[in-house]
This record gives sequence, C-alpha cells and structure tokens, in this order.
Amino acid sequence: MQGNLPPEAQEKLEQLQDLQEKAQQVAAQKEQAQTQLNESETALDELENIDEETTMYRSVGDLLVETDYDEAQDDLEEKVNSLEIRAETLEKQEERVQEQFEELQSELQQMLGGGGGGPAGGPGMGGPGGA
Repeated sequence: MQGNLPPEAQEKLEQLQDLQEKAQQVAAQKEQAQTQLNESETALDELENIDEETTMYRSVGDLLVETDYDEAQDDLEEKVNSLEIRAETLEKQEERVQEQFEELQSELQQMLGGGGGGPAGGPGMGGPGGA
C-alpha cells in the first residue's frame, strides 16, 4: 500500500512511524524513572525504621562506603525529588507526543480521503500509547 501513496502522504506516514517510536522510547524512560522513584521512596520509608546510630553504607560504584543517617536521608530525599520531576517531565512529553501523533494521523486520514469513520478518527494505525 505504501508504494501507491502520494509523496506527502508517504512523508506523513514516516513521521507517524517516527512519533510512534519516540512514544515507545519516552514510555520506557518514564517506566524506568517510575521504578527508580518507587525504589527510592521505599528506601526512604525504610530509613525511618532504622535507628539513627546504626552503621550504614551506600553504594559508590562497586564500593560500599560508610555514611551517616542524615547524609543517607538527605541523599534519598534529593533523589526522590529529582525522580519526581523527571517522571512528571516524561509524562508531559508523552502527552505531547500522543497529541502530535493523533494530529498527524488525522491529517493523513484526511489526505487519503478517509475523513475518519468514528468519533476518534476511526480504526487506523493505532496510537503510540498502545505498547
């Protein structure tokens, strides 16, 4: 079918494929950030159950280095804050890519004369959020 498409439609189809790939990458990054955030929040919660005088270690590359309670808590809080911002940023980026995808898909459908077919543009290529 792609061989019969006008050049403009072919270009839009390639853009759709690129956006779908980008959406998958953003979703994977968001999932990774969310996993790290959950792990860090769990560690911070567990830290509250530990006596402040307990000897603690933190991982620095392949080494474990002794650290104190306050430093461990500060590091974890900073990491949680940073990961929350990252997850929010990726969520917004994912939404923007989804909007671009839907807009481009609509343009392509109009270009090909299939003005839709349903309230959401009808059956089609499938959105980038399908993975």
